Amino acid sequence: MHQEGRIGSTRTELDAWIRTLPQPRTMAMEATIFSGWIYDHLRPHAEKVKVAHPLMLRAIAAAKKKNDTIDASRIADCLRCDFLPERHMASTEIRDRRRTLRYRNLVMQQMAQMKNRVSGLHMESGVSYDKLRLHRMAYFDELLSTNEEVRDNIRPLLKICRQQIDRAIRLDSTLLRTLERDPLLRDRLKRLRTIPGVGPITALTWVLEVGDTSRFLREENKNIEIIRCAGCQVLQ
Repeated sequence: MHQEGRIGSTRTELDAWIRTLPQPRTMAMEATIFSGWIYDHLRPHAEKVKVAHPLMLRAIAAAKKKNDTIDASRIADCLRCDFLPERHMASTEIRDRRRTLRYRNLVMQQMAQMKNRVSGLHMESGVSYDKLRLHRMAYFDELLSTNEEVRDNIRPLLKICRQQIDRAIRLDSTLLRTLERDPLLRDRLKRLRTIPGVGPITALTWVLEVGDTSRFLREENKNIEIIRCAGCQVLQ
């Protein structure tokens, strides 16, 4: 044990801590909301930086007591024994663009909530409406202006919900256009779109969530060898 203590999650404190460590350095941490930028910041200062998969780490080192000190000790022990369940860390460029895609997913979830709220307001007030056309702008405006069942007490809420939906649609279009035109993603997206049934969202999700597919080649080759060996045993 070289040293033990608490380190703040700021670049200044990390730099000061790194200078106190002997070389060569291998670092490990559990995946959290901070792990992306900390991983990028530590990489130039260590031979290897490993990020542990939280669920797999808990399965390996399950215990009734859990706090930061105990967790850090378990991570250190797993690292020392070369038993740390690592998670894949995509490149900084992919993670930056993945953040945009996930933000777009949040926008779509919020839009779905607003659409459900619009339907709910109509149902709560006993308003007759066409379910298939409700979220079309022209029909929505017509409903507000001509349907006498729409009471004044829900009109402001309906208008706010509609504004949120329209804003989400515009934001969705902007975010998708930004990602589709990105030079880093453009060629790969174009190739994926040639597959029948693969649209822009599926292609973007594949590129940004899976990342570099070359990391699967080694595991694929291992599986092929295992199948070959099993086949040889069966034949024998």
